[in-house]
Amino acid sequence: MIMTNGCMKRRSAALLRVVPAIFAALWIAAATVQPGAAKELEGVKFSEEYRSGDVTMRLSCVALLRYKLVIKAYVAALYLGDGAAAGDVLADVPKRLELNYFWSISGSDFGEAGDRILEQNVDAETFAAMRPRLERINALYRDVKPGDRYALTYIPGVGTEVALNGDRIGVIEGADFGAAYFRIWLGDNPIDARFRDQLLGCARLDSENRHAAAAPAELAVP
Repeated sequence: MIMTNGCMKRRSAALLRVVPAIFAALWIAAATVQPGAAKELEGVKFSEEYRSGDVTMRLSCVALLRYKLVIKAYVAALYLGDGAAAGDVLADVPKRLELNYFWSISGSDFGEAGDRILEQNVDAETFAAMRPRLERINALYRDVKPGDRYALTYIPGVGTEVALNGDRIGVIEGADFGAAYFRIWLGDNPIDARFRDQLLGCARLDSENRHAAAAPAELAVP
């Protein structure tokens, strides 16, 4: 088919309008990680479960945090105690967050950034009351290099344990501290809402699936 100059101009103009939209859609898709209860993401592997004493926590979901949608900052895995659902993640239940880093970060940067985000997730009185324990946990953080992994583990009655590459560094007591500190990643104003939703997405799906599977059994009860 031979197109006239007028037709070609109209076709070119239409493409100029469509191409940016296609590019934007591809950009968003590339920057978004779908939640999935996988044991590996971005080449980083996570165990299916973690045990601390007689407490067992199972892998709930993994997610990738990107800085400004492009730079891969770290991959994280969320573990929850048996029976805990996504809605319980900030309650007094066993939970663990493993963070595997792709970049070198100074230990002092963890405390400064964490405090800024935490202050957006709790009221001023709570933040002030937490200050002595925040200073203690901030002092625990060390420099990390690519491939290093921090783990924050909360056990009811024990507290929030900080570990680097499997080595325990310290424990901060208090259920109130654990509930507040995990808000940095999982609260209403987290480090990244998309990242939070990815980590909690699998837990929600698991909970819904458990309820769906239980429904027929309940109907069958006389």
